[in-house]
Amino acid sequence: MSSYAKSPWADRSFRTGVAPGARPLLGHVLPLWRDPLRFVASLPGHGDVVEIRIGPARAYLVTHPELVRHVLLHPRVFDKGGIFDKARQLLGNSLSVSRGEEHRLQRQLIQPAFRPEKIAEYTRAVADDTTSVVSEWRSGEVRDISDAMHALLMRVAARTLFSAGLDDATVEEARQCLRTVSRGIYKRTMAPLGVMEKLPTPANRAYDHANARLREIVAAMIDARRRSPADRDDLVSTLLRAEHPVTGQRLTDRELQDQVITFLVAGSETTASTLAFVFHLLGTHAEVEKRVHAEVDEALGDRTPGYEDLPALPYTRDVITEALRLYPPSWMATRVAAEDIRLGDVPVRAGAMVLYSAYAMHRNPELFPSPDTFDPGRWADERADRVPRGALLPFGAGSHKCIGDVLALTETTLIVAAVAAGWRLRPVPGTRLRPEPRATLEAGPLPMICERR
Repeated sequence: MSSYAKSPWADRSFRTGVAPGARPLLGHVLPLWRDPLRFVASLPGHGDVVEIRIGPARAYLVTHPELVRHVLLHPRVFDKGGIFDKARQLLGNSLSVSRGEEHRLQRQLIQPAFRPEKIAEYTRAVADDTTSVVSEWRSGEVRDISDAMHALLMRVAARTLFSAGLDDATVEEARQCLRTVSRGIYKRTMAPLGVMEKLPTPANRAYDHANARLREIVAAMIDARRRSPADRDDLVSTLLRAEHPVTGQRLTDRELQDQVITFLVAGSETTASTLAFVFHLLGTHAEVEKRVHAEVDEALGDRTPGYEDLPALPYTRDVITEALRLYPPSWMATRVAAEDIRLGDVPVRAGAMVLYSAYAMHRNPELFPSPDTFDPGRWADERADRVPRGALLPFGAGSHKCIGDVLALTETTLIVAAVAAGWRLRPVPGTRLRPEPRATLEAGPLPMICERR
């Protein structure tokens, strides 16, 4: 059994524990279904490595940032599995779920599509799309900001991928397909033995139909782009041209389809949820909102925000970072031990599931004082320096870190600025934020009153 004697924490002692409340046969499946956020957030109090049960199987939740980084930086030992195996039903073998040499090759092929100059091109129309959407708002009306952001981000993601975008009906159909599949992936991951997903239930039929229909939509758009003689500055065109610098290898049709679906998911579901959380937090923290509005007004005047304005919006970026701390889209992720290994002081057998939860780590008072408090000031330079390395992980780390993290942050900042330039959003009295943990962390319905500034 390997112990990683050369690791930086080999001589350290980490706390180990067992999660309370396991049920016979089910283990901790019930709390993971009923209230997974509360359950995982409680586990750092039981140790740096906490044993849980998923059905009859032992699994290990890693809560200490040094151990989490170790898991993420050693993908050959801690292989992608668990929720990633279920995600392959939607994402195929794309960059987000591929492994080993195949992952390395895909990343080399795709990385040029996320250079700064490309991101500037992709986001050129983001604020225009946002302005177009909010021009339909009326002062005093109520909008479900979560639903509005999902609709907007699907439109933005479609334009980023296919510069001409998709027609409104197709965008809405694709959005509903994504939401249906997202609801099913987490439940399938945590279901003991995987029996329920094989039954012909209405939910399973809806899941299968949504998955198949989404692939049909993407395949048709890629085929149309291949037949188009025009060279466009969008993500699909960049992926079609991408080739390995040494071998000249290009993405196959199936790989291209998998990547496009992955970017639709990452570029719409996760970013939209982050925006919904941001606007709710601004609407419930007047002083923070006032500072964002002042910064946006000074940076933009009467202009629509653009890529070149990002350096003038540091406080807006801190607000987004703090929202990502409180509500990380990738709230929990799984790995599978590829060999017998010692994790801290815990022996882990090959094949065991190893989990980490950004949500639990971000809410740990030992890492973030007053962790439940929304405090963008904690990201000011002098305070940010005191955050332990690896304690903030909204996009993962290592070779499997989200390749679109800069694009997502850029889009989020531009959309927040574009909305804040003209609007205040107030939660409808009595509204409670109820985050919904699915394959990603979603905001749930958030009705807000639109007030023109």
